[in-house]
Amino acid sequence: MAVKWVGIDFGQCLMEPTGLRSYLLLGDVLKAHGKPEIIRETQKKFRVLVEACGGHSPMKESHRDKIHTYVFDGDDEAMELFNSLERDYLNVGEGAEEALQYMNDKGLSVNVVAELKKTLGAVGKDAVSRFLTGKKLTHYFECMYTPQGKIDLKSGVIDESYKDKTKQSGQLYERLLEELKPRGIRPEEMLMVGDKIETDINPARRLGIKTVQYIGYSDHGPSESDYRVSSFYELKTLLEGMKA
Repeated sequence: MAVKWVGIDFGQCLMEPTGLRSYLLLGDVLKAHGKPEIIRETQKKFRVLVEACGGHSPMKESHRDKIHTYVFDGDDEAMELFNSLERDYLNVGEGAEEALQYMNDKGLSVNVVAELKKTLGAVGKDAVSRFLTGKKLTHYFECMYTPQGKIDLKSGVIDESYKDKTKQSGQLYERLLEELKPRGIRPEEMLMVGDKIETDINPARRLGIKTVQYIGYSDHGPSESDYRVSSFYELKTLLEGMKA
């Protein structure tokens, strides 16, 4: 195939937030915590935080600590319950598992590229890998790349050379090209899939990486992406046509 490496964004892409039902989740958390009387107040604070962060996905990936400190007023037990129950309210992007299996079958390196701000730990300790683990998707992926470092999802080994390198600045992609060059993978043999133009499309494309704008949940408007898809079924079809 013409593509050897695929990077997939997490929020509003691999993770489909339409099934999130955040306010029901908050209610269940506080009922389990024995504090149903503060459900309405907590839901209001959650709504304020979502608006301040520019949506659910930016909040989940980049400002998750504020759910703990602001929404739950630093209540550790409430946050633990939130993390535990959350995966039951999340969906996987339409057709994702079929597309991931296809990419694995074709021998592609499949990876998650996320703007995670929480310090990386063992697999399953952060929001992204916890989602992958909960949905039994981890085995499809090789690594997760974030501004907190790269984690090998097979071995759990963390590479801190990606620390403080963001998608938006382009530094994360630059470091990625350095890593993949010895493996014989060129920029034009890479495919970055994501919904956000300023982090997933433009910085990657400037470095010669092929880009796919995912509009299955949110269409952020026209971009200079090489391709556009509205589901992972379409991504699989696209990859089927990209033969060497």
